[in-house]
Amino acid sequence: MSLPKRVSLWTVVDVFDWVKEQYPYQKSVLQLAIFKHDISGRALLRMGEHQLERMGVEVEHLQEILLDILLLRVQEELENLNDIFSECFSS
Repeated sequence: MSLPKRVSLWTVVDVFDWVKEQYPYQKSVLQLAIFKHDISGRALLRMGEHQLERMGVEVEHLQEILLDILLLRVQEELENLNDIFSECFSS
């Protein structure tokens, strides 16, 4: 799967592909919800427990998905910090 580096730039299709790869057991629930609600990378980064529950994610999978979303947030923040660092010291 070749996704753009930054999660915040992911399209709905990119999020769909990520979910399909990460959670094959959640295919029907999550994949349908992604297209129904137009969940892009930006929206994915803002998702929490309440949103996932409303989308129909089973309770036993909530923590795993929330942890993966948290890891994506950390990755995004590190990339933001790297951009800031590069801008400050590129001259």
